[in-house]
Amino acid sequence: MYDVIIIGAGIIGTAIARELSKYQIKTIIVDKENDIANGTTKANSAIVHAGYDAKRGTLKAETNVAGNAMYEDLCNELGVPFRRIGSFVVGFNEEDMSTLNELYQEGVDNGVPNLKILNKKQVKEMEPNLSDEIMGALYAPSAGIVGPWELAIALAENAAENGVEILLNTSVTAIEKNEEGFLVTAGDQRLKTKYIINCAGLFADEINNMVNTPSFKILPHRGEYNLFDKSVGDYVKRVIFQTPTKHGKGVLVLPTVHGNLLIGPTSDFIDDPEATETTKEGLQSLKEKTNSVVPNFPFHTVITSFAGLRAKVATNDFFIEESKESKGFINVAAIDSPGLSAAPAIGEMVTKLLFGIAGGFDLNLSFNPTRRPNINFMVLSDEEKAELIQRDPRYGRVICRCESVTEGEIVDIINRKAGATNLDAIKRRARAGAGRCQGGFCGPRVMEILARELNVDITSIVKDSKESYILTGPTKSNKNQEHSSQLVAVSLDN
Repeated sequence: MYDVIIIGAGIIGTAIARELSKYQIKTIIVDKENDIANGTTKANSAIVHAGYDAKRGTLKAETNVAGNAMYEDLCNELGVPFRRIGSFVVGFNEEDMSTLNELYQEGVDNGVPNLKILNKKQVKEMEPNLSDEIMGALYAPSAGIVGPWELAIALAENAAENGVEILLNTSVTAIEKNEEGFLVTAGDQRLKTKYIINCAGLFADEINNMVNTPSFKILPHRGEYNLFDKSVGDYVKRVIFQTPTKHGKGVLVLPTVHGNLLIGPTSDFIDDPEATETTKEGLQSLKEKTNSVVPNFPFHTVITSFAGLRAKVATNDFFIEESKESKGFINVAAIDSPGLSAAPAIGEMVTKLLFGIAGGFDLNLSFNPTRRPNINFMVLSDEEKAELIQRDPRYGRVICRCESVTEGEIVDIINRKAGATNLDAIKRRARAGAGRCQGGFCGPRVMEILARELNVDITSIVKDSKESYILTGPTKSNKNQEHSSQLVAVSLDN
């Protein structure tokens, strides 16, 4: 019997799980995907928003500014990359400047610190590669960038270190109410729990409807992105927004915490909550909109393109509340932008909501907020490298040349709590395969390491989802050789 089942292992589910692990609560996270953060969290803009554009009185406004302020401490505890680089919203005419002044006042009302309206000269001094047509900008120094999947993985890992269970590759197919709480059918298991927290993202309405009357409908929106090589990673030094319109915030240009540059997203409503393909029209739109803000940008330096889906509802606000029909069933749904920024505050908010329902829980006196740091071999001193190699020679073997990732680092992240089990899971945790060649050279070696460490046949190692096979079997056999050559099949994932 669990106290809490959290459905969904994205940034919101893992933030709540980590917060609950501070108390004596038997908690399990259940997710249908092959890894932590495999939905919206793995494909977004990675921005920690300042909070000036959320309408006062909304859950977005309440949690964005509060969550933003929590980022330094949280990322320091978990060893996650975070940089408070600031953001510009750029304007090109008087109408834009009027909108920027409205955003400024909204930000002041929301408690966003140190906002400023800058003129053209000030903007160009700070960001010389922006268009000469810019008239001014709203500057929010508290905005930042983070590794979104790295944060979710770290939250899950730290939660697991403090007693939370994690069950992946397991779809929730039915929920029944009973006198004790709920009976959840998850894969081939029947899990009993007193409380449910629904963080199922694009499928949150389906989970709710298993036990409650429909009270909200998720509206999937697809956003397409281009990721560029590190050679242009400093083309801009801040998050650059266009002045928002009724259609959204426009295309963003921003550096990433790992030194690349990201452009996107588009924003298109679609019916399919799993339609993550990119389109010719979407990527062309990115290029056209970017050129108006950052003219002559070197688009030939793109290394990959991808699309992510965001879960919205008609009210355009977060949906966080206990079901009126099912006591102890909490919906945490429609967490679109600025959900990543708000996640730490949402974790606290939902914990307080659960306490109000359950009457509170005792503290977990053994709670440890600090995750064991990941080893980044290439940033160590020569003395530290030599000592580490002497202790474990695998740190002396570079597997990913683009990102300078060693075998020792890959082995470490496989064998952690919530460890990596597929190629993209390695990429998200250690960046092997995230560089210019996108795994073209290191992929086979990473697969060999995964198969060895997990003690499985190499043909069972997938790129990402369970269906994204890479190897199908031997192409030929030689009885005089111990191993046979392998046929590489086209991956089903992008």
